[in-house]
Amino acid sequence: MNEPSPNSETPPADPSAAAPETPEAVATPATDEAAPAPNPLEAALAEAAQWKDTAYRNAAELDNFRKRAAREAQEARAYANADLLRSLFPILDNFEMGLEAARAESEKSMIFMGMSMVHRQIVDFLRDSGVVEVEALSKPFDPNLHDAVSQEASTSVPEGTVLRVTRKGYKLKDRLLRAASVVVSSAPAPEASAEGGQAA
Repeated sequence: MNEPSPNSETPPADPSAAAPETPEAVATPATDEAAPAPNPLEAALAEAAQWKDTAYRNAAELDNFRKRAAREAQEARAYANADLLRSLFPILDNFEMGLEAARAESEKSMIFMGMSMVHRQIVDFLRDSGVVEVEALSKPFDPNLHDAVSQEASTSVPEGTVLRVTRKGYKLKDRLLRAASVVVSSAPAPEASAEGGQAA
């Protein structure tokens, strides 16, 4: 049998032969010069200034928080009993109605004198708690303090003046607890003025 000719076979691959190198595969030396290293002292000073600014901000926020907390605590103590005092006002209204009925019967009766003493104690308790009565009678109507239940024509007082108080109002320091229910004066009706002119 004849041996195959060496020329008829594909020559073996040369292990030293390699694929053509691509530009990406070729390692190129760095052409950019290395950036200069930052000054450690300047970096440390900048970082210290940043931490100092943060510390000042935190100290200011903490101080504001303390002031706000103290103010809220003071208001809470000042108005802590507002709901209790507000619930006493209807009881005081009824008690004063009974006191007026006892006064009409006899101011020398033991019932009236006993009720007067209790009423004085209640008023003193409210005053000591910081409660003051809302001024209303003969005052100009103030919607922030007064609740108008009706109007009456009047020629003796200016329009918008409180003629009567139907229910007392109260404040706790500078906070309104209950508005005063009042009757407010209005201008005389035009028909009345016209009739008066015809009669003259």
